[in-house]
Amino acid sequence: MKTVVIGDLHGRECWKWIVNYEKPDRVIFVGDYFDSFNIKYDDQINNFLDLVKFKEDGGIDVIMLIGNHDYHYVPYINDRATSGYQETYAHLIKEIVKLNEHHLQIAYQMDDFLFSHAGVSVEFMDMHFEKWEENRIVEHLNDLFKYKPLTFMFNGRDPYGDDTYQTPIWIRPKSLMLANKTSFLKNQFVQVFGHTPVSKKIDTKGQHTGGRYYDIDALDSSGEYMIIDENSIISFNSYKNYVKK
Repeated sequence: MKTVVIGDLHGRECWKWIVNYEKPDRVIFVGDYFDSFNIKYDDQINNFLDLVKFKEDGGIDVIMLIGNHDYHYVPYINDRATSGYQETYAHLIKEIVKLNEHHLQIAYQMDDFLFSHAGVSVEFMDMHFEKWEENRIVEHLNDLFKYKPLTFMFNGRDPYGDDTYQTPIWIRPKSLMLANKTSFLKNQFVQVFGHTPVSKKIDTKGQHTGGRYYDIDALDSSGEYMIIDENSIISFNSYKNYVKK
């Protein structure tokens, strides 16, 4: 079973080219469907609705994780910490998100891979769960979003989100790795996330993370995305290799 994992879209339609080219059995989007500085708000909305239709049409598994640039449009959330918040059109985006909130989730697990928008810190888990089971981490997080969504608001001291106890839609890679340094989360899971833009290329060999963390927020730079085959072998490709300018 071929799985494609696509980084932060921010209104980009490149996912359509990727899906058409790769023909995967499963697609995982790591969130941030909104808030672009060069794509109009109505195009962002239409692209999000195309994603929802793609998911609802079935045929393949489609996982839509929620990012910080989507979270602040959940109607009962009043979190404006994210740059790029579209104040003028927020009421329209909120209506769309409200209708499709059931498609969004915080985390997803596939074999030994753990997917979220920014990464899961053991300190966050310990802070918000009196008791939690290691084999139910995704269930815990998704239930927390369903029943206590305000838990995922920006809660750190560092304005960039670089705190070890930050939420799975806000934490930065450096703090994530530090928090999990001696945790089972590092040993049990390979974490895949976006949120922090990759300036040049994805660390495809995991040289800086010991192969335990992959930041794939690279659509705006290298255009890369992740591919995981039926044997859990990771590879990468870039849509810029086959899309004509």
